[in-house]
Amino acid sequence: MKFVVYVLSTLLGVLGLVFIVGAGEGNAIVRIVIGILCLGAAIVMVFLAKMKPSETTHIQQMELNLSGDVSLEQLSCKQCGASLSEKSVNVAAGTVFVNCEHCGTQYQIEEAPKW
Repeated sequence: MKFVVYVLSTLLGVLGLVFIVGAGEGNAIVRIVIGILCLGAAIVMVFLAKMKPSETTHIQQMELNLSGDVSLEQLSCKQCGASLSEKSVNVAAGTVFVNCEHCGTQYQIEEAPKW
């Protein structure tokens, strides 16, 4: 994209110089004004092409509203009863899976209905 802008600004600058040089013939004021406008436009195009766009940072924040009281519980393995660490719990496809580090048992945690 910048290459195209540089080529167009070069052509515009050359056109501006042609108008200024050709001002010796009739309508000198009009040709000088057009030449200066073309040169100015070429300079502005190069300046805008060299400017870097400002970097923007997007922060995504999620808020979770729970329907009832929530308390932290210690999880233990269904098979051997050993306490489970955060490494033992994995969430995939919206489902909580447990892989016991002690006995190697793997199972899915199912939430009991609240009614």
